[in-house]
Amino acid sequence: MVWIPGGEFKMGSTDPLARPDESPVHRVRVDGFWMDQTEVTNAQFAAFVAATGYKTVAERPIDWEELKKQAAPGTPKPDEALLQPGSLVFTPPNRPVNTNDVSAWWSWTLGANWRHPSGPGSSIEGLDNYPVVHIAYEDAVAYAAWAGKRLPTEAEWEFAARGGIDGAMNVWGNAPIEAKHANTWQGHFPDKNTEEDGHRLAAPVKSFPANGYGLYDMAGNVWEWCSDLYRPDAYARRLFEAGGTSKLIENPQGPKSSLDPRNPHAPESRVHRGGSFLCNDSYCASYRPSARMAAPPDTGLQHLGFRCVLSPSENKRPPVSMPTSKESSK
Repeated sequence: MVWIPGGEFKMGSTDPLARPDESPVHRVRVDGFWMDQTEVTNAQFAAFVAATGYKTVAERPIDWEELKKQAAPGTPKPDEALLQPGSLVFTPPNRPVNTNDVSAWWSWTLGANWRHPSGPGSSIEGLDNYPVVHIAYEDAVAYAAWAGKRLPTEAEWEFAARGGIDGAMNVWGNAPIEAKHANTWQGHFPDKNTEEDGHRLAAPVKSFPANGYGLYDMAGNVWEWCSDLYRPDAYARRLFEAGGTSKLIENPQGPKSSLDPRNPHAPESRVHRGGSFLCNDSYCASYRPSARMAAPPDTGLQHLGFRCVLSPSENKRPPVSMPTSKESSK
């Protein structure tokens, strides 16, 4: 873990690529905290599973009673075969498609999980230093608790991602994104990736330069869960409750209730940050530190992982030194 000194910054963005839920920009201060230098890796997550026997959400059969809470009223129960363990896998089309239809490149795949990121037949053999994926919010919270840590708030995550460059458009400053900066999508999304950055899907952690705080992959590679509930109007509500746009907001913890137009029937959605290897300016420029995304907490995706944080007041022991890949395989 690396020390993030805390301080004041402008949260949100009004740059041309920003979405409405990144506004209004407002002043926030966060206390100092420790943060994992990289996304949690396959080796680190394997150590957790070996120690606890934990099964991720993607490895468990689907509970229809829980799933139907997220479905439109009257939705019929799917065939039992479709309620077997699985997750969403990126399956790129071979031609241009309507980018309003995410089903054109995401497929529910039985047997896909953190051990089999592309579905049955795939494995993480030799991928110890890659970020673990297909991780639901519940899984990330369980790992964090085992490691003596927690998930970051949205404010902590954005402050850390900026690396001390307040107000900058990108993690590396205000320069437009280049292949050397982060693992994102080059070419025409989602059917043609030129792989100029050297990676078709996720990359090993530390494949790209660290930001000003020494954190890797705060832009691109895989999305990272935060602890906050999601609302598109979270910032406006925050400022209203604080009494005005000039107020400094201290250590915000996120809204008390969730609202997600992308998942209107889900009881809640949780924020994730940082973008992924699928980010492209023509569709999703979410490699920017202010970009926000969210999903129901049982969601697993081939480009969704996490990293952890720790506050000094929570630290009952030195920051955890996780096992090496060799140790975790024992």
